[in-house]
Amino acid sequence: MAEVGAHLTAAPAGGDRPSVFEAVAQDSLMAAVKPALQHLVKVLAESNPGRYGFLWHWFDELYILLDLLLQQHYLARCSASFSENFYSLKRIPMGDGRQQPLATAGLPKRQHWKSLLLLVLVPYLKGKLEKLVSSLREEDEYSIHPPSSSWKRFYRAFLAAYPYVNMTWEGWFLIQQLCYILGKAEHHSPMLKLAGVRLVRLTAEDIQALEKKWAETTPSQTHSIASRVQSALRKALGGIAFSLSTGLSVSVFFLQFLDWWYSSENQETIKSLTALPTPPPPVHLEHEASSALLPSLKTVCPLCRKVRVNATALATSGFVFCYRCVYSYVKAHQRCPVTGYATELQHLVKLYSPES
Repeated sequence: MAEVGAHLTAAPAGGDRPSVFEAVAQDSLMAAVKPALQHLVKVLAESNPGRYGFLWHWFDELYILLDLLLQQHYLARCSASFSENFYSLKRIPMGDGRQQPLATAGLPKRQHWKSLLLLVLVPYLKGKLEKLVSSLREEDEYSIHPPSSSWKRFYRAFLAAYPYVNMTWEGWFLIQQLCYILGKAEHHSPMLKLAGVRLVRLTAEDIQALEKKWAETTPSQTHSIASRVQSALRKALGGIAFSLSTGLSVSVFFLQFLDWWYSSENQETIKSLTALPTPPPPVHLEHEASSALLPSLKTVCPLCRKVRVNATALATSGFVFCYRCVYSYVKAHQRCPVTGYATELQHLVKLYSPES
């Protein structure tokens, strides 16, 4: 009698603990979604830079907002992240008790906000750090700064230390997973330990409570304008999160397929299947840009309007510039100055003429 509460279910000894395969699979789910979405946005940006270029430029910020909305929705309604709920798992607070709350009860505020920050903010910061390291490596390879400058010495030291820091980070996760496999730890990930929660499987009571919560409607009993506006905003945010989560649930395997298809292992196959002749120059340049940007003399740089020094071509468009001019422009804008095609520093190709 007293052992059965309205919001509590008894936890079976060891039966609620997910296997390491379930735990790792739900981790890899969201890790596969972001690269696939990033590729789709890149295709859109390259097809129409003027209209969709901002999506590529602000992809990380837009993605973290969508991720924040999605994870908040699932943590509040299911006590789990999107990927954890997808694999029928939930989070419960750490404690010595043998009872666990239903998934619909939600997490305590402290564990809720810590979980949300660790789910959304840590991957965002880690991705930004990886991009910074990648840009510094490109800077080191293509840099026009003197080799003895203090800035170059600093980021070379940072680049030398980063692999060890990253190895320590990944080793921490690996050791935690090994301890979880051997039954020496309750968490497969240090992030769960930092959040003060652990993963368990959904019970039959959890599934029934979740189905009831999704199905029930809660009409407002008050007629105040403020409460109606607040209720409408809450429903709108809930609808956006529900639509986003439903769309992800339907397309998650398609996104994983895209991530696999465009992985480095399949690049040779893709190149052989999609190899096409070199396209002609953009037609619109003949009338719009030739008089405004392209100089009449072929040896003049379109950016500085002087005779080219260290001629460098862009692999994305084929136009030739001074090395310093195009390096600075591409680094600042990530596009071709003439065509607007998405361009990165590795697309710079130095040209060597017999005279040089």
